[in-house]
Amino acid sequence: MKTIPDRYGKYGPFGGIFAPETLMPAIEELENNYSRISRNREFKNELASLLADYAGRPTPLYLAENLSRYTGCRTYLKREDLAFTGAHKINNTLGQVLLARTTGKKRIIAETGAGQHGVATATVAALMNMECVVYMGEVDCERQKINVYRMKLLGARVVPVATGSRTLKDATNEAIRDWIANFQTTHYVIGSVVGFHPYPLMVRDFQSVIGEETRVQIMKKEKRLPDYLVACVGGGSNSMGLFHPFYGNRKVKFIGVEAGGRGVNTGYHSATLSKGRKGILHGSLSYLLQDVNGQVTPTHSVSAGLDYPGVGPEHSFYKETGRAEYVYALDRDALEGFHLLSRIEGIIPALESSHAVGWAVKNKKRFREKDIVVICLSGRGDKDLMEVARIEGSM
Repeated sequence: MKTIPDRYGKYGPFGGIFAPETLMPAIEELENNYSRISRNREFKNELASLLADYAGRPTPLYLAENLSRYTGCRTYLKREDLAFTGAHKINNTLGQVLLARTTGKKRIIAETGAGQHGVATATVAALMNMECVVYMGEVDCERQKINVYRMKLLGARVVPVATGSRTLKDATNEAIRDWIANFQTTHYVIGSVVGFHPYPLMVRDFQSVIGEETRVQIMKKEKRLPDYLVACVGGGSNSMGLFHPFYGNRKVKFIGVEAGGRGVNTGYHSATLSKGRKGILHGSLSYLLQDVNGQVTPTHSVSAGLDYPGVGPEHSFYKETGRAEYVYALDRDALEGFHLLSRIEGIIPALESSHAVGWAVKNKKRFREKDIVVICLSGRGDKDLMEVARIEGSM
């Protein structure tokens, strides 16, 4: 059984298209193009070839024996950190930029938080000889300087956003404004399962390669499906990519780990599903961090990629129906996961992925020795080294 949004892009009460009239022609064009081209055999074959030969798929499913001693169960890592550009983001950008080229677009724009989506977008735009502009909040530009340089090296123009909280939410706002003005020549590559339909569906489809590979790999290694899938959740693309292919297997439990920041009762966190309420952000109805007047509240996370006040509508549907459990890891839990995995496995995880690792170790009592747990290692931590060093005062 699969959860497929209805023709209005709704997942139960969530999702939909809440967009200004000026944006509707762009959305309708994208929906029609994706519906038509995504089923085309030539498109699917070219995307599969790029994923294999350019992005390096399939990524390994690695039995982390040292980490397993800390979690108390058989713990596997789905190694998205080994995909080209260092994170799962390349799966989606290859699909979307190939779609854009197929439909005759000449210009690519994107938003980015941690910079991994921006790097992946700039990479594929360079490959396909397309102009690329990436919007990034000033705060994120400062804490992800390496990725800013990588994007520029790849030929992209990086536009720092100085409005609002100067993070991912504000970068998304600016990208949407650009798309409204230039949609006839421009494709907007949203980096997560958020926004108005068809983006949550489209990004989920492109990222489902994570879970599809995991299913094949775990059956080969263990001859059965895992008991738990664990992944970090900001907007929610890596987690949805892992979860969705297992949706109909009800014995496989989904655990999404949000950014608890300094504490979910402090106001300095990004735990949308844990502490948010239903609201509309960036064209979609989902859970949202907001005040009593419905205004979006500031967020905080040690990881730029999870520093977002909303979440994908399908995640909201999973929460509402009980299909997934959403928890949180504090900044300090993520930093502990970052150091632990580096020290015991020789794998430096992204701070986003470190939330999933840190939560699994901290909550090991819920696992049985015979359980099989798969953690999505959504990205590598090279981009975070300077930020962690700054936080810890070791620079």
